[in-house]
Amino acid sequence: MEAPAAPRNPGDPGAVTAEIVVNSPEQMQELGRRLAKLLRAGDLVMLTGELGAGKTTMTRGLGEGLGVRGAVTSPTFVIARVHPSLGDGPPLVHVDAYRLGGGLDEMEDLDLDVSLSDSVIVVEWGEGKVEELTDDRLHLLIHRAVGDTTDEVRHVVVTGVGERWGSVDLGVLSA
Repeated sequence: MEAPAAPRNPGDPGAVTAEIVVNSPEQMQELGRRLAKLLRAGDLVMLTGELGAGKTTMTRGLGEGLGVRGAVTSPTFVIARVHPSLGDGPPLVHVDAYRLGGGLDEMEDLDLDVSLSDSVIVVEWGEGKVEELTDDRLHLLIHRAVGDTTDEVRHVVVTGVGERWGSVDLGVLSA
């Protein structure tokens, strides 16, 4: 995996970004394991990308890195899964907001605001739906070559928004 230094995002002076090239599903999962080392209870992670971009693969790596119970699979049909910690770390709440059309109002039944302080919450397809949960969040935008199903290369743009991420070196994700 390759990445330049994590510059400030000129569109949002409070945001820090890193760009990472991922060459395989195994590298995407490894990126998730490295990202888990930066996460703590109260963190919201939003994953955006085309179908098949690697959002669930990334979350599987996060789950491994956080040391949670249960196989991390796509929660598309159940909307959300909670994976308790096997140690002293936070649980992982994995949400798939693909089928949810509205914003935060439609997601209120999931009680994400209640879970946020004690958990790491990862929301696939959450853009435009969960930003109101917190001023501090991590947004991963995963780009893949659309139409070329044999191309495993992904470009991941990681943007840390808010005070929580202002001092975090996202460049360690490319190690």
